Amino acid sequence: MTRDGATLAVVGATGLVGQTLLGVLPMGRDVWGEVRLLASSRSSGRTVDAAGRELQVRGLDDHAFDGVDVAVFAAPPEVALEWAPRAVAAGAVVVDSSGAFIDHDNVPLVVPELNPAATKRTGARILASPCATTLTMIGVLTSLHRRWRLQELVVSTYQAVSDAGSLGVQRLYDEANALGGDRSVGQYPGDVRRKLSDLSGASPFPAPVAFNVIPWVGGQGDGESSAQELNVRAELRALLETPALKIATTCVQVPVTTTHSMTVHATFEQRVHREDVVQALTQDANSVVVLDDPRSEEWPTPVDVVGSDPVFVGRVRQLEDFPRSVQFFVCGDNLRRGSALNLLEIAELVVS
Repeated sequence: MTRDGATLAVVGATGLVGQTLLGVLPMGRDVWGEVRLLASSRSSGRTVDAAGRELQVRGLDDHAFDGVDVAVFAAPPEVALEWAPRAVAAGAVVVDSSGAFIDHDNVPLVVPELNPAATKRTGARILASPCATTLTMIGVLTSLHRRWRLQELVVSTYQAVSDAGSLGVQRLYDEANALGGDRSVGQYPGDVRRKLSDLSGASPFPAPVAFNVIPWVGGQGDGESSAQELNVRAELRALLETPALKIATTCVQVPVTTTHSMTVHATFEQRVHREDVVQALTQDANSVVVLDDPRSEEWPTPVDVVGSDPVFVGRVRQLEDFPRSVQFFVCGDNLRRGSALNLLEIAELVVS
């Protein structure tokens, strides 16, 4: 660390999460003496605005991490697996968002609002940031778990295409453009696929995403649950410190550019009341905003939440058949609250 501040490297600086992180960088404390932008050789030489400065993007090479204190990886798992150990060998602490190290015992999963001490674990040179789906709901669940102790969770997610990076966003726009002029499309089996059959470029999704929803997000997982569903379950159990918590997750891709949404059915060890749940979420310092007045049609939606830092909760309900359960709807910007802000907060904790 220099006397003028620490050196931060952002790997994947030209991607959606990397660009979002650079956008929120001025919001952080003034701890960074140097911000080094790293990306693939394709982006090397590009100029990017970061914290009010024009910085040039460098390619990843043997000297990319020389003098770096913290290296934030906003890059695919294969990049993190190759380059994170090199960053550690060069003396940096790595903060990774790819999920590549989720199964490593010596890599703590960190959410600074919940477990800041995890950044100081002896020997931990790689710190993992949870996936956007987990980060969107963990503040809400933690507030409720501390009071009433969670027993079961049933979660269905509605995930934005930006989770697949710029390729996901571009694919949605391309498909919507190809389908948008035809008002008859979507009326017959297979007509959407036929309409898109000549669309150039490979899709990051296993089915059309425009005019559609896809009940599968992520890799193959165990063949029955997707990799995303398995990761969310593992991350929630780890952060809530409940290894036996019963969790059922269904992750669904929807034609939304940015902002994840989810419905949560949470069951507790004891009876709960809707009013107490709303009060807990409103009063806790958990980056959660309750927007819940169905009579006035007030509830969070992705187009209203995008670009915001808090997580928004609405549709808080308690059904007569489930006296120990509450249901609610959650919305959070997957690039900001679900990725960039947590990465930056972890990085700042490391050098504090």
